[in-house]
Amino acid sequence: MSNTKIKILPEFITNKIAAGEVVQRPESVVKELLENAIDAGGKNIDLYIKQAGKSLIQVVDDGIGMTEEDALMCIHKHATSKISQFEDIENVLTFGFRGEALSSISSVSQLEIKTETKDQELGTLIKVDGGGEVIKEKGAFAKGTSIAVKNLFFNTPARRNFLKSNATELKHVIDTFKKISLSQPSIHFRFITDDEIIFDYSETDLKGRIRQVFADNIDDAVVDVKEMTDYISLHGVAAKPSYLIKSKGDQYLFINKRFVISKTVNHAVFTAYENILEKGDYPFFVLFLELDPKKIDINVHPQKLEVKFEDDKEIYSFVQAVIKKSLGSYDLTPSLTFHNSTEDKEKLRLVSFQKSEKNDFSDRPSYNSERSRKEVQSFTDDDLDLLFSSINEEIKTNINAESPHPFENKTEKEIYHEKSSHQHEEKQDVHEHTPFLVSLHNKYILAQIKSGLMIIDQHIAHERILYEKALNSLSVGLPFSQSLLFPETISVDPSDYELLKELNNYLTKLGFELKFLTKQRIIINGVPSDIKNGTEKEILFEILDEYKENQRDKKMDINHNLAASYSCKAAIKAGDKLSEKEMRVLVDQLFATSMPYVCPHGRPIIIKLTLDEFDRRFGRT
Repeated sequence: MSNTKIKILPEFITNKIAAGEVVQRPESVVKELLENAIDAGGKNIDLYIKQAGKSLIQVVDDGIGMTEEDALMCIHKHATSKISQFEDIENVLTFGFRGEALSSISSVSQLEIKTETKDQELGTLIKVDGGGEVIKEKGAFAKGTSIAVKNLFFNTPARRNFLKSNATELKHVIDTFKKISLSQPSIHFRFITDDEIIFDYSETDLKGRIRQVFADNIDDAVVDVKEMTDYISLHGVAAKPSYLIKSKGDQYLFINKRFVISKTVNHAVFTAYENILEKGDYPFFVLFLELDPKKIDINVHPQKLEVKFEDDKEIYSFVQAVIKKSLGSYDLTPSLTFHNSTEDKEKLRLVSFQKSEKNDFSDRPSYNSERSRKEVQSFTDDDLDLLFSSINEEIKTNINAESPHPFENKTEKEIYHEKSSHQHEEKQDVHEHTPFLVSLHNKYILAQIKSGLMIIDQHIAHERILYEKALNSLSVGLPFSQSLLFPETISVDPSDYELLKELNNYLTKLGFELKFLTKQRIIINGVPSDIKNGTEKEILFEILDEYKENQRDKKMDINHNLAASYSCKAAIKAGDKLSEKEMRVLVDQLFATSMPYVCPHGRPIIIKLTLDEFDRRFGRT
């Protein structure tokens, strides 16, 4: 008997392990099956989903189909029609080429393949249950191929338990469906979830597909991008400066029609907007880069997302120049050339332009902006040190700078009802020494206090007030709600629909009254009383976007996340004009909160400048 402790694993176990690289969630299966359907020449491709892909993922195409021999071969590992020798990888233009997808999928699901070529009278049915015995039958099927993946991860419960909610998994599936649809506008795609057609993208050109996926009027928000040389081309659309967004997820890059991630290209695009982007702004773009496959490395990785270029600098310069040229053609920046001389660089420098009015409270300078630097040159480093050295000591002593949720150890009731004697003194100080309040540029409230001057950010102050009010509503379940005289119907993505259903109990506590209709339609019957009339739809969408971003980046619990998202989006904005009475009410409410010095995101609400500091600046001391 052998004493060795090292053993070779059985094939069915190694297949399950290998499947973890290729099949990580339902979206992985969708990607592989859609790409196979495209490679098979399908012109009409349908995607069927049930329970966000957990119980069914089915792709039906009208491509070339497979013979019985090919159908049996395709479920074996490293069986592919795309390459026969290693050198072929350098020239491959198909989406799949390793022959791993169906083998991996079949080992962690119940797989069913129906396929028939145009020359066959009878097609082939293949069934594989969790990588076990292969069952084959003959039958009359539609020309092309149908692949159904049922009960994903049924035989690997630990992996199935790691799947997220239906809303989250469906969002990933939809994102991939849209990316692949964008890459192939000449193909008719349909997306059917739980027996309802959600997306139906008819055959069109690229601009038509972009309208189908995003919005009919998207042409108003983008500029055309188009440039071609003998060995490289770039075409697509990019956002006009007045339509910059706050989401990192709306940048779409395709290289040789494959969706990829490239830090090189992304950075080149971002720097093309260098005098335009403010902190937190992102340009929407859909770009197609075409070049010799030998000049790129798609990393031979299961996800095939990362890409490397043979000459990063060349690609970077080309993309940056083309985007600048495209923006320049709309009188936003000067026209550009592709020369690299110092003289030309001076000519290509972006000039200042009048940005469109934004309802944005951030007021943060743009990246690498000469214009922004010139505007603040009247302030020296000492000035800035003076300004910020006077921020309340409470910010330093009461807030743990390392924690994104400084109040998470307290209950909502404690947060809502706590008042310190110091805060009461601050409030009294404002009342006793301020005959009236002054608004600075409809952004900051100036109040005279005994020790000098108090400056309050009106947006963040209101955000703190609404945050604690929302936490209290979520805790005690007593919403401040107003019914809409004319209920508003909104359309949402299926993934957002599922997420709103999951959050509905919490939203009801906040004051929202939602009625769920079909997979894409919701009626807003009521909203929290703090939301302005006419902004109900906009605020709900903004809260949802903010919630998803917080969930992804900050891992906040639901109560804090919703309260922070709601307060940020429902608060008055910088630029909103307040009467003196409204400012005084705002200040009173601010000092009634548990922590009037910082917003839920950790930004300071109040800055104090002492008389001593003023005296120093005027040379009195």
